[in-house]
Amino acid sequence: MSGRIITIAQQKGGSGKTTLAAHLAIALALDGARVALLDCDPQGSLGEWFEAREQTLGEDRTGLSFRTASGWGARREARSLARDYGFVVIDTPPKSDVESRPAIEAASLVAVPVQPTPIDLWATQPTLDMIAKEGTPSLLVINRAQSRAALTQEIGEAILALGHPAAETRLGNRVAFAASMGDGLTVMETAPGSKGAQEIAALAAELRRHLGD
Repeated sequence: MSGRIITIAQQKGGSGKTTLAAHLAIALALDGARVALLDCDPQGSLGEWFEAREQTLGEDRTGLSFRTASGWGARREARSLARDYGFVVIDTPPKSDVESRPAIEAASLVAVPVQPTPIDLWATQPTLDMIAKEGTPSLLVINRAQSRAALTQEIGEAILALGHPAAETRLGNRVAFAASMGDGLTVMETAPGSKGAQEIAALAAELRRHLGD
């Protein structure tokens, strides 16, 4: 049985795609899965994170495999990795449907991070349209949510009204997520047991349920 491919896609920049990709990959690995990361974003932020991880932990102790690909090569590389790994997590570039479409087409599930603001919600529609065109299952992930802000609830309801499934787990607006990335780590490693770590673990478990895992 081939592994599952989880593509992180959002055409709007600044949505937290790379941070989410890294955190989900580590959460899955900590849960015992063999995980490969595939960076399709020419900006290479995920690759920089992985290099920092190698420096922090050692090249043989990252707990992950890492590859890069671009354009239609992403589909081929993802499917190749899925033959050897339980999960392949793909980070895609913003603002480019040409670069993102092959990774969406290859995905078992597309996770779409959305910040709880009207602008982010409006900007998400082209991504959802592209996913729908490819017929790939998707899950919206509310990211950087302010738990006490009425706007978060309002936007959450608006996202549900789009007709696309949304994750029950919401990721809070926590400095710890970004801070952990600087050393090639994640909040599960720098602050295990914290609310941020619990949120990521819950989201990873939710994604696995959607994949029938």
